[in-house]
Amino acid sequence: MAGNGPGMLYVTMQPREGLSLDQFHEWYNNEHGPTRLRLPHIFTNGLRYRATDNQQPHFLAVYDVTSMAHLETPTYTDLRANRSPREAATIGQVDVDRKFFDLVATQQSPLFAPVEQLTDTEAEGLVLVSVEVSLKPGVESAEAAVTKWYTEEHIPMLSKIPGWLRSRVFRTPSVIEGSPGEVRIVTLHEYAKENGLDGPEHKAAMSTSWREDVFANYIAHKGRRTYELFYVFGPAPRELHSLSRLPPSAAFTTADGKISTTPGGKDAAIEAFITAADGLTIPYRLEGNPSPDAPTVAFSNSLLTSMHMWDPLIAILKAARPDLRILRYDTRGRHDVPSPPVPASLDMLSDDLATLLRALRIPKLHALVGVSMGGATTLKFALKYPDLLGRFVACDFNVASSDKNTAAWKDRIAVAEGPDGGIRKLAGQTVERWFHPHTMTEKKDIASWMTDMVAANSVQGFKHSCQALWDYDMREEMKGAKVPGLLVVGDGDGKGALVKAMEGFKDLLGPSGAELKIVPQAGHLPMSESPSEFWDAISGFL
Repeated sequence: MAGNGPGMLYVTMQPREGLSLDQFHEWYNNEHGPTRLRLPHIFTNGLRYRATDNQQPHFLAVYDVTSMAHLETPTYTDLRANRSPREAATIGQVDVDRKFFDLVATQQSPLFAPVEQLTDTEAEGLVLVSVEVSLKPGVESAEAAVTKWYTEEHIPMLSKIPGWLRSRVFRTPSVIEGSPGEVRIVTLHEYAKENGLDGPEHKAAMSTSWREDVFANYIAHKGRRTYELFYVFGPAPRELHSLSRLPPSAAFTTADGKISTTPGGKDAAIEAFITAADGLTIPYRLEGNPSPDAPTVAFSNSLLTSMHMWDPLIAILKAARPDLRILRYDTRGRHDVPSPPVPASLDMLSDDLATLLRALRIPKLHALVGVSMGGATTLKFALKYPDLLGRFVACDFNVASSDKNTAAWKDRIAVAEGPDGGIRKLAGQTVERWFHPHTMTEKKDIASWMTDMVAANSVQGFKHSCQALWDYDMREEMKGAKVPGLLVVGDGDGKGALVKAMEGFKDLLGPSGAELKIVPQAGHLPMSESPSEFWDAISGFL
């Protein structure tokens, strides 16, 4: 019978000879761990440690579990029963020891913060001491006596060690395993990177008469391991470093096609998804510099387009700025709509991006670039989440809606839902309205590419997402902007009308306004129509 209390999944791993560490880490960080973190009702975190005591197994992964009973449900057991061929092949080359721990007691410092709430820089290097004791057989109340000593003397004394953060007492085997065999008590002690382990406070905690009595009468064996934290899972795969070091043959795609990895140096890329607060799936692509410390630039799309509208610019960006990591995603409304369907808002679109950054554990963007509805989203994100953004480029958008534009959107919905061509008809009308006459006559391949992209949009997604542009006004709010921004517009957008509109509000941004750059021979999507000229306009600001 399963227990309903919290606990831990505790897994030690030792890759066997012949399995490259890059393959091991890429599989574990991009497939295995994130799959579990996408079950937040079961796992609140997932942490990876490496040994610092020259013992094997060298790697440890721990997952805090909200209720150990969850580990008996199909939601969890099916993960193991339905492993991907890649996972089955890799794990067959790893010596794995999985343990279930039931939580007994916790004591923590006022300075303690859950690791998953820290940035990677703050978390990496935190120290974990794992102590496991087995109890003498046949000794009545041994478990209670050892637990009492831990909670009433030993941990309070450990708490005096400089850098101590938290100690937890667990028992194993877990209730969900039926508690076969001997009971063992496991204590996990967490410390800051700089700490007083082996100092006088530590030695005092290890030399008391109560401790001597407990070990003499109740404890049969003690094992101690020391580790340092080196990776914190999120629900979104992000491990480009190991991926970039693997051969092309190591490419991976899940059975449902929702996650794929492309290995190989500077071309390494991850395509995966996150789940928004309302359950909507939002696909993303992470590429560029594979270092987890690389500054990240994100891109927010126009309505009716996919993340691939940026392809021409990304090719230039990767060549010109190999120091940057690049994040793209499909905006709400490109594919499905939440159930029940709800109209989008700029707040909702900004929240989606913040959710994506949290899932990828990106504490702050170097820059955000957005166009059209993505331009409005970019400004809203800068206003709502200034601590998550270093700078922004907002293109071909307006800071306030109008009744005229709202009516136009309603007319476009009618076209998309209509029987005579529907979304394909709207696509042709839209691209002709968006693009500069020069693009339509001299770059017909680009116009055709964009028309196909618009025609592939979900009709219901368009219907509900375009409502984010129906009723908004950021004119007053943008006066308090704290994040520096650059405004960009194609000279032919709206036959020049949007140039005048953006000139009218550029001075409203923050205390000193924003510069407006105008891209020649471009319309509503200058980064798609004239990517080189667009790059010239923004490269200095980035």
